[in-house]
Amino acid sequence: MPSLAELRRKGKAKSDVRPQMPGLFDAVPMEAPAEDEPTQPPRTITASETQPETTREPRVWGVAELVRQVRSVLERSYGQVIVEGEISNWRPAATGHCYFTLKDGAAQLSVVMFRRQASLIRFHPKDGDAVRLRGQLSVYENRGQMQLIAEWMEPRGLGALLAAVRELKERLRREGLFDRKRPLPPFPKCIGIVTSVQGAALRDIVKVCRRRHAAVNLLIYPAAVQGPRCAMEVAAGVRWFSRHPERADVVIVARGGGSWEDLHGFDDERVARAIAACSVPVIVGVGHATDSTIADAAADVFAPTPSAAAELVTAAQHRIEERVERLHSRLVRAGSYEVLRTRQRLSRLGADMVLRRVRDGLDRKAQRFDELDLRMNNAISLRLRVANDHSLRLETRLLRQDPAVRLRDNARRLESLHARLHGTAKTLVSSGRVEVDRAASKLDALSPVRVLERGYALVYGPDGRLLRASSEVQQDEQITARLHQGSLRAKVLDKA
Repeated sequence: MPSLAELRRKGKAKSDVRPQMPGLFDAVPMEAPAEDEPTQPPRTITASETQPETTREPRVWGVAELVRQVRSVLERSYGQVIVEGEISNWRPAATGHCYFTLKDGAAQLSVVMFRRQASLIRFHPKDGDAVRLRGQLSVYENRGQMQLIAEWMEPRGLGALLAAVRELKERLRREGLFDRKRPLPPFPKCIGIVTSVQGAALRDIVKVCRRRHAAVNLLIYPAAVQGPRCAMEVAAGVRWFSRHPERADVVIVARGGGSWEDLHGFDDERVARAIAACSVPVIVGVGHATDSTIADAAADVFAPTPSAAAELVTAAQHRIEERVERLHSRLVRAGSYEVLRTRQRLSRLGADMVLRRVRDGLDRKAQRFDELDLRMNNAISLRLRVANDHSLRLETRLLRQDPAVRLRDNARRLESLHARLHGTAKTLVSSGRVEVDRAASKLDALSPVRVLERGYALVYGPDGRLLRASSEVQQDEQITARLHQGSLRAKVLDKA
């Protein structure tokens, strides 16, 4: 297909009248083919085929002239517009004007609302509010930036992006992702930094670390800190330091200030989970003091700015250096003061003063000698008293071990045991006699002799066995009957 420039040159070559230069936004009409001209398929036309007879230079615009032209066309083409979106980077100025950004998921638009219109707002706008605006599109010439001059604004509810961020933050909080807060190492040997190598945040961190802790090493993992690759590269940097804990003692995730859209990559779930799972402490310093992201909540320590993050990491070293400097200053001042005092005392000393000081010194030494002598006597007396008490205790123990005393004690003990034995024997004999008498009485009561006294007799068979039934003896056999006194021999006449 022929290019627009080729078609322009071709049209000028065919026309006898030189056409007027089109404006920036004027459309160049395509020439329609003649009715009798055959229609041919499009093809690529080379420069030699369409070389014009005369070459004309394109118009050269000045920057201000071009911007004014664009502004004029934009204001004329659109005029009043109504647009909906989400407020970001709300910045009310001291003059009463309000500056902010209106955005949705795909684009953003700078908005300015001047003091008179801003005073008519019936609510308090803030970042994340969804609003509807009416105003006029224009171009801010000093920056060459398109902006919307808002005349009226009404709320439309919470912005979708901010609502999603808040929902994600609350879900991660319920998971306990923000609970772990580890202390920073007091004297790190190496600090890992995840940031852009072209950003001002890195220069601020390096400047602070070199000023407060010049011996510390800095290991930088380059990462995009805004845009679509921000979350992925920052999370990858944090995970790299987590896999290599020997390379850095602490990790700083940093970025300079910017709008909410610029910092939106640090609200990503991947960044928060990478920071929470990092094996070394992580400090996040993103944006300014008023900015807040999900990465701040997931970090072990939150710093309001990158410089503050570097100051927190080097705080212990800096405090030690400051303390050493203060102590050195105090030492120098104290030494100078003592030297001055000594010089003043020496200047006031004379011969009498020297002699009096020597005499006072000797008196103090004599007093010290008397004090030491008293302490020595007290110590000797105490040692002698302790030795005497110890000797008495040993003598008492020795007397208790004397053989004569022990024999005398054993003799008394033997007599006591003999008396106890004699008494115990008498008691046992008396007790035995009583038991014997009791058993004899029981035995006598059960004796057959007692039965015989009552008129009974014991009958023995021919073989001398005691008879208990008549069947145990035969008729005409001889039996013996024992009575209480004496015995009888009889012959069995009959058995019943």
